[in-house]
Amino acid sequence: MRWAHITVIAILVVATLIFALQNFQIVTVAFLGLRLSAPLALWVAVIYLLGMATGGSTWALMRWAVRGPKPPVESKGA
Repeated sequence: MRWAHITVIAILVVATLIFALQNFQIVTVAFLGLRLSAPLALWVAVIYLLGMATGGSTWALMRWAVRGPKPPVESKGA
């Protein structure tokens, strides 16, 4: 199962890189009155990394909500 997970991740990374390398035109993104222009490849990379960071955090939060917090570790001294 671990190899299947790694394979899926590798395929997504390769597909994202191919997309980014084929789309170097400048695009403008507007959000809440802020306008930023950058190559589409840069936007793809930034959004991909933000998705990885928030996806991992969301998954960890969901596991914590289901399983509950870990019990404190007791020290074996004194």
